[in-house]
Amino acid sequence: METVLRMAFIYVFLMIALRAMGKRELNKLSAFELVMLLLIPELFSQAALRDDSSMTNATIATATLLTLVLLTSMISHLSKRAHRVINGTPTVLVRAGRYIEGNMNRERIGPEELLAEMHKAGYERLDQIKWAILEDDGKISLVPADGEKSPQNNDDDGDPA
Repeated sequence: METVLRMAFIYVFLMIALRAMGKRELNKLSAFELVMLLLIPELFSQAALRDDSSMTNATIATATLLTLVLLTSMISHLSKRAHRVINGTPTVLVRAGRYIEGNMNRERIGPEELLAEMHKAGYERLDQIKWAILEDDGKISLVPADGEKSPQNNDDDGDPA
């Protein structure tokens, strides 16, 4: 029965802690935040299996990690400079239908990866793209060239989107 109570405590604690962090934290995880979330099971594993007779250390360590993530998010939100340091800045990969090879090399994105993103968005040729921007969250935004229509994404059920 002690194991059940320990697991119930861990579940409730994490549910409350992650909910308190807010929707943004769960929706847009940076690489650092993802690593932090992967550390939580390690912190609680010994306590859950009774290798550690006290859950206090695991709870304090997890609360500290979550608090640091929340503080980092708040600082990033309040300061543009801190936001650039913590989250990085967008990088232009294509300008006027031409690769910017230096930026692509620095970000380790090959032409085939960019072309795959273009094809997913419905573009067939590089000259259809005015800008391709690697956003700070790792997604690639595509801006069509002048005169190009943004491709319509239709659902498979035949209804227009």
